[in-house]
Amino acid sequence: MPESEWLAIQEALEDREDLAAIAEFQRKLAAGEEEFIPSEMLDRLLEGESTIRMWREHRGMTGAALAEKAGISTAYLSELEAKKKSGSVAVLKRVAAALNLTIDDLI
Repeated sequence: MPESEWLAIQEALEDREDLAAIAEFQRKLAAGEEEFIPSEMLDRLLEGESTIRMWREHRGMTGAALAEKAGISTAYLSELEAKKKSGSVAVLKRVAAALNLTIDDLI
């Protein structure tokens, strides 16, 4: 088999894999398993802003509402958002659940 044919086959397979990945993402997006986030949020993350604060604001929640939903005090949430405390895994799981996220999205 000539090299050019081999390279064409490889490229076609890569294109097929890319299309399958796109279709899977679109399926997850439609099912609510994935979501787009605005570029402003990415900029804030890159600047080192609190992931919890960023997601809370993106979800349109007040600090008090998130704290209540996560079962923590507003003062503790404030410390988490200010990065004064890191929070236990259990607390971060509750905060993530309150934001409709996974803990991986927060850390």
